[in-house]
Amino acid sequence: MKLFCRAAAWLLAVSLVDAAAPQLSLPVGQIIDRVFCVGDDTQSYALFIPPGYTHDRPSPVIFAFDPGARGRTPVDRYQAAAARYGYIVAGSNNSRNGSPDTVHAVSAMSMDVLSRFNIDPRRVYLAGMSGGARVALATALTAPGIAGVIASSAGYPDSQPRRAVPFALFATAGTEDFNHIEMRLLDRALTTPHHLTVFTGGHTWLSSALALEAVQWMELQAMKSGIAPRDAQKIDEILTARTSAIPANSTDAASYLALQAIVADFDGLSDVSSFAVRADALGKTSAVHAALKRDRAEDDREADVSQNAYAAQNRLSGDDRFVALAELRETWKNLSKQANADNDSAERRIARRVLAGLAAGVLPQDPEYLAIVARYRWRPSARPPQ
Repeated sequence: MKLFCRAAAWLLAVSLVDAAAPQLSLPVGQIIDRVFCVGDDTQSYALFIPPGYTHDRPSPVIFAFDPGARGRTPVDRYQAAAARYGYIVAGSNNSRNGSPDTVHAVSAMSMDVLSRFNIDPRRVYLAGMSGGARVALATALTAPGIAGVIASSAGYPDSQPRRAVPFALFATAGTEDFNHIEMRLLDRALTTPHHLTVFTGGHTWLSSALALEAVQWMELQAMKSGIAPRDAQKIDEILTARTSAIPANSTDAASYLALQAIVADFDGLSDVSSFAVRADALGKTSAVHAALKRDRAEDDREADVSQNAYAAQNRLSGDDRFVALAELRETWKNLSKQANADNDSAERRIARRVLAGLAAGVLPQDPEYLAIVARYRWRPSARPPQ
């Protein structure tokens, strides 16, 4: 967290930059791969300016961070949503995992965008994936006034759940994402406005379709908090899209959770009493109750497996190294077998996530343990070694 404390300073630029400053000539309605920061050509970002942008009207902005400094990637994902709802999107070409220059990258990009465009200071959003999500959240936790964060495949910089944050939080994770359990626990703990969507996939940026849902969710939060004017047509449009995604007569846990989310998101903006009644009825069914209990049990099982593996890794340098090594060999072997099962199941998804998480972490430099990792590391196209 100390690394990012200085990031709070960049938000002061909102009050220091002259809102009447002229926009430097840049094309609208298309992605610009590289815009160099004025006064610091070591820093650049990918940029999208929505077709309807005018310097006479303040616009919302999304500052985005990719773990590999691929600025165009997030801008591409958010382009359609930004064009539809009038957002400027900027993706840093310098912020990357492990870089000591991340604070500089955050500050340089944001200052440059704020100097070029008329940005609504109440509607500054941050987005990121993996380590980039941690950059976005670290910045939002230290810089006052951030309206919202869209975090893909990673949570807080210290990975610790919180009960409340001063901004709206939309989170995503893949079913085979090694940070899946982190995002589930984040969602479980948070009580301030938030939303988690789990999609079929791995550790990756959200899709353009999901980016649209995220921006629409932020639009609702902005109207609810009063930082954006209420727009009945926009509310109805988003509500229709959300409700049409729920089968009319569905009685499963997914429908129950979707209905609950509609009630929470549209309360105060639209009449959601019928959705509340339907959600309440579904929540009382034994099938939904059992499914939710099963989901929580799976989360707890995944957390236990991961924690036990990490605990054994930490014992490799102790007196019971050989016992720990035997435990880890058995753990990796069993998880590898489950991860390569032919049919999808909770056990297969958990195994894939745990193995990917262990492999992506800092591994003890123990030759015998590294041999186990190399032998049983999960590879999507491989069969489990015997």
